[in-house]
Amino acid sequence: MSGHSNAPPAVAIAGADPRLYNADLAPVAPPGRSWGVLSIFAMWMSDVHSVGGYTFAASLFFLGLTGWEVLLAMVVGITAVYFLMNLIGRPSLKYGTPFPVVARMSFGVMGANIAAALRGIVGIVWYGVQTYFASKAVQALVLAFYPGAEALTHSSLLGLSALGWFSFLFMWLFQLLIFLNGMETIRKFIDFCGPVVYIVMFALAIWILTQTGTSSLSLQLSPRAEGSAVGHMANAAMLIIAYFAALLLNFGDFSRAGNFLGLPVNFIVFAIITVIVTAGTVKVFGEAIMDPVAIVERIGNPWVVALGSITFIVATMGINIVANFVSPAYDISNLYPEKIDFRLGGLITSILSVMVCPWIFVSSPQAITIFVSIFGAALGPMFGIMVADYYLVKRQQVVLEDLYTMSPNGSLHFEGGWNRRALIALAVAGFVSISLSLLGAYGVIPSIGDWGWLIGAALGAVLYTTLMRREAPSLSRPGGAVA
Repeated sequence: MSGHSNAPPAVAIAGADPRLYNADLAPVAPPGRSWGVLSIFAMWMSDVHSVGGYTFAASLFFLGLTGWEVLLAMVVGITAVYFLMNLIGRPSLKYGTPFPVVARMSFGVMGANIAAALRGIVGIVWYGVQTYFASKAVQALVLAFYPGAEALTHSSLLGLSALGWFSFLFMWLFQLLIFLNGMETIRKFIDFCGPVVYIVMFALAIWILTQTGTSSLSLQLSPRAEGSAVGHMANAAMLIIAYFAALLLNFGDFSRAGNFLGLPVNFIVFAIITVIVTAGTVKVFGEAIMDPVAIVERIGNPWVVALGSITFIVATMGINIVANFVSPAYDISNLYPEKIDFRLGGLITSILSVMVCPWIFVSSPQAITIFVSIFGAALGPMFGIMVADYYLVKRQQVVLEDLYTMSPNGSLHFEGGWNRRALIALAVAGFVSISLSLLGAYGVIPSIGDWGWLIGAALGAVLYTTLMRREAPSLSRPGGAVA
């Protein structure tokens, strides 16, 4: 966004080191915080109402829970997510800084590059995967209206047909153009995406209710598994937290420009619609259908199919940009602020997402399991360390200027810019979390499922706090004001 008309007003930091500062990493001044109530609300509309979101939420039925139990578990889970996002987003809201800069508070002005790189890798991979999923819907639309295009599906280059490449690159370029226009354009696009998908999903839920009434809410779509219903509901709630794990870390990228409203209301409405639609498909179609696009297709009207598919493509694009594009752009910019601004970081992210070849990646369940286990488990300890540092170690007091200085006198300089205690806590907690996840996934020990994220976050927080208490951090320095 540097040098772009959409760039928000930044707070000038006197004496900022160019290795740590550019206009995109600078604190956003209050006049530039344009992500208000409606924008944040629309962001969460797009986030929870994506195709992946519905498919994930519908899968909770197969834990052996009834519709009412799924609904309650989702409400509990999202309440926890709301609390956690408030915790991690508050520093960005107070200082106006993005995630990579907030990470400097705990990891050091240079050590934050490790935290940013880990979050960036996750974002780049999932950006490519979500772009590929959306491109499949584009391909389906092309074939629906131009059957002759089927001839373009027989060739293959790097595992993707000519029509597949056209659809993927179309989605890739469309998202990139939106992104390159800056955060203000992204905000306006999200403002459009959220309400549109709401209208379609409300219409679908109303149609289902006219066919089934409310009796389907008590349906149980799979046999009750061993154990108590409360235990399975707790697992479902933890799955909700794990689903938002990546966005939990970089919510500060948006909270620094707005507020925290929108998530609980949106998700509760989303939960109600999911329960109504998924349970209703059993009575209407004779089977549980988790994919909302597939539900629309079963209605049989080609224009309804087109409207539904386009709506979910737009919704998926919205959340893909928010959750998987913005964060890596900031993270890559943080690696070399002198040369890489937000827009160039986004361009690099976009190129790397193609190099991942996501269509090959998603074809291997084992590859997905390993990736999610390793990188996903690393995000939990990182979250725990950052929250423990801000609230327990620094007591919410940070010298703003020290986030942008390499001076040895800076309170965040630690050992040459690296806080080794944070890195040790991340390595130990990450190793434990990843080991438990992998051993459970391969049946060596009882599976802990997505509780690995919570275990990693708690262990990271405890280890970091213990290590930091050995040396009281200096929160002030000559000439620096604690904000």
